[in-house]
Amino acid sequence: MAVIINVNGRITDGRSAVVPVLDHGFLYGEGIYEVIRTYEGRLFLFDRHMARLRRSAEMIELPVPFTDEGLHSRITETIGVLDRERDRGGWEAETYVRVLLTRGVGEISYNPAFCRNPTLVIIVKPLVPQPAEVYGGGVKVVLVPVVRNHPGSVNPLIKSNNLLNNALAAQQALREGAFEAVMRNYRGELSECSLSNLFVVRDGAALTPPIDAGLLAGITRGFLFEVGEAAGVRVLETSLRDEDLFGADEAFLTGTTLEIVPIVRVDDKTIGSGQPGPVTRKLLQQLRSMAHALSRAV
Repeated sequence: MAVIINVNGRITDGRSAVVPVLDHGFLYGEGIYEVIRTYEGRLFLFDRHMARLRRSAEMIELPVPFTDEGLHSRITETIGVLDRERDRGGWEAETYVRVLLTRGVGEISYNPAFCRNPTLVIIVKPLVPQPAEVYGGGVKVVLVPVVRNHPGSVNPLIKSNNLLNNALAAQQALREGAFEAVMRNYRGELSECSLSNLFVVRDGAALTPPIDAGLLAGITRGFLFEVGEAAGVRVLETSLRDEDLFGADEAFLTGTTLEIVPIVRVDDKTIGSGQPGPVTRKLLQQLRSMAHALSRAV
């Protein structure tokens, strides 16, 4: 599969792209990122992703050296190179986009004054959808002991390149044959997953932990409040604990590339009927319908 990477305006294939070792994104993980996808070839909810990127940058005092329009143009240019590869390879048309902004190259020091120019990396590749059985049959998740970052350490509201916490949780899930890892916060409440946000369905309503449970404000998570309104499904924030997940009528994950993935098993316990439930299916259908309609309207 082709991967095209744009590093500070230089576009290459994945093997040829380089970032200097003295970049503070490599040395210290000082940076932020966004993952965006296309529907019908158009970047979806780009303005919301950019608003979150700028909030993340502000929280670590990282200058953003481009306008939203300028970044959109750079992404489009990079996708254009991928599209020429796609014409030869025959891949699906939708695109995965990862935008990374780091502190840039500097001395081996925590002092940001040594980094004069942030590094911008844009990674694009064909978006490979999840297998049909993921949506048709649902997935297993596991509760892991890895605790989501305390807001007083690396605030989860920062979509940071510091992902060791998430990686450790995800790796445990992989070892246990699960699709995702469900993480708790320091108070023992359910927070989110290693790559996605968490919802449970109870009495016909979709419930998700509030932002102060120590989670990233997912773009798809936020969009689901609009999707639920259009579908006639109440979507609410509320504190959740283990028993709320184990006792749920349905449960699901949300994410930019995942859309909505039904959860049918947590650890060794079946959730609900053991099949994707009607609320989850209804929300997924509505999300896809709205995403395509919004993309056509751009």
